[in-house]
Amino acid sequence: MKVVLRDEVPSLGRRGDVCDVADGYAQNFLIPRGLAIRATRGSERQAAAMRRRREIADAAVLSEAREMADRLAGASIRVVARAGAAGRLYGSVNAVNLSAAIAEQVRVVLAPEMLELPEPIKEVGTYTVAVRPHPEVATGVTVEVVAAT
Repeated sequence: MKVVLRDEVPSLGRRGDVCDVADGYAQNFLIPRGLAIRATRGSERQAAAMRRRREIADAAVLSEAREMADRLAGASIRVVARAGAAGRLYGSVNAVNLSAAIAEQVRVVLAPEMLELPEPIKEVGTYTVAVRPHPEVATGVTVEVVAAT
């Protein structure tokens, strides 16, 4: 059965896509949950309009992500944390702390998931952290962790 997706369905497609699925899957899962409608000539025109709106929204999100990356490129973020005499932090600096510091210092709001920090920073020093505000956009910021006096 051909259906037009009204919402994103993992491993099947995105809003506005016309998909060929099993009858039972369409009738028992997709259509009752409002995730899809049966494909007709009218609904296929509606699907084309959905795809156009989706492409415009995706382009706007990508443009915003590129703007964020441009503002972050080459930025240096200073994080002050309590540390011992050997430079080891009492605790750590994680993605949540970094996103708050970036918002405060550079005025760019990032979700912690956008920062590619494999493990929390536990020592004083300078680090390069990858930032990925969109799957197609990446940049890096320099993070300087200093001991609080």
